[in-house]
Amino acid sequence: MILAMDVGNKNIKFGLFSGGELLNSWRVATNIERTADELGELVLSFFSTNRRDIGDVKGIIIASVIPSINFTLEHMCRYRFSIEPMFVDPGIRTGMKICYDNPRELGADRIANAIAAYELYGGPCIAIDFGTATTFNVINERGDFLGGAICPGIKVASEALVQCAAKLPRVELVKPPSVIGRNMVTGMQSGIIYGYVGQVEYLVQKIRKELNRHDVSVVATGGLARLVSTETDIIEEINPLLTLQGLRILYERNSERTARDA
Repeated sequence: MILAMDVGNKNIKFGLFSGGELLNSWRVATNIERTADELGELVLSFFSTNRRDIGDVKGIIIASVIPSINFTLEHMCRYRFSIEPMFVDPGIRTGMKICYDNPRELGADRIANAIAAYELYGGPCIAIDFGTATTFNVINERGDFLGGAICPGIKVASEALVQCAAKLPRVELVKPPSVIGRNMVTGMQSGIIYGYVGQVEYLVQKIRKELNRHDVSVVATGGLARLVSTETDIIEEINPLLTLQGLRILYERNSERTARDA
């Protein structure tokens, strides 16, 4: 079995794979104050609940956007699993041409999303991740990562609005009954949610125009992907586990290379 970890700003998502099959997935809140022992106990509890044996784990791969937590994760893997984890960093073999001015700037989660999107859905395609930031990742028909766009996430934008406008309250991120809000709450919900839908549609259309291709498929992942997709036909696929699947593919590509080099 392979254990994949997607370490985001808000959550750490875990995926347990056997071959290409996802056996179990779970998430915990990202907390840089946790020790390796504490994190290890959480992981062990999930294995126990799902009746999995940690001894069956033969490899671990981690994509992290929080460098300060990496040592804790590495220590936990060594102590609990006796495994040296593989990190998605600039030295990893992606099997994908990265057409970025500085590939080292590209987030590990974006690489995983791009690889999974192309592997599962082909190209050209756009992988949109609705996380703390909303990222648009563009892959051409040859499987090259071309770049994309980075926007504030829906929750981040909502919080910024509340913090910067003294009279605006926090609101639940649900669709209001109409675009024309009849009060402060529904007005904010309309602007945040429907405005975000418009942003997604516009950026996808601009990307398709720049590529001069109208057959660019769009796959979405992340916690709020489904909320946005219910208001637009531009998102064709929703895959909540896209990043974890990309990590599994990355692990296989790099473990194969290690075996050949040995």
